[in-house]
Amino acid sequence: MKPKSPESEYYMSASNRITGSIVLVIGALGLLDVILEWRTASGLLVGSIIGIFMVLAYVGLMRPSVTLSPEKLLLRNHLRDHEIPWSAVSGVDITDILRVHTGDNKYRAPGVQLVMRDMRKQRVGGRKLAADSSISKADFVVNRIETHQDQYAAQSTGEVITRWARPELILVGVLAVVAIVAALVR
Repeated sequence: MKPKSPESEYYMSASNRITGSIVLVIGALGLLDVILEWRTASGLLVGSIIGIFMVLAYVGLMRPSVTLSPEKLLLRNHLRDHEIPWSAVSGVDITDILRVHTGDNKYRAPGVQLVMRDMRKQRVGGRKLAADSSISKADFVVNRIETHQDQYAAQSTGEVITRWARPELILVGVLAVVAIVAALVR
């Protein structure tokens, strides 16, 4: 695996990262309690279920991100990664979440998203949006992607590569098997 470029930029939803961290800490405390106090097949079943929910919280809240590097644009979605060379990017926009266009395909990136409150303010045209609104942040990411596209499209070539999030899927599968075995043994 190649080391990350020092010029890489990484974007993800701060509110999701905070919520995911809180959920993972609560899950870790629950697992610690199960390990210390409940060392039976039922405890193994409960611990496996807590572990599954922790992985799902990570996948749903913390994994989605957008990484810009001179070599490629990496969109990490909930269960898949899309590596897009800059020469393949034909456009970028934001609806409720970031969308990257490559010819006939559109790749959605929930790592950069708009908050409904900001979307309502913009649509109604009432109160002025704050400088740190989700729309301002999303526009900044769109501008950074367009800048990278202009700057690196000539030297970044290749095909779009899509991969499944194998470690997360394997971990959920292993925990599910452990939970099923623990339920049968109990």
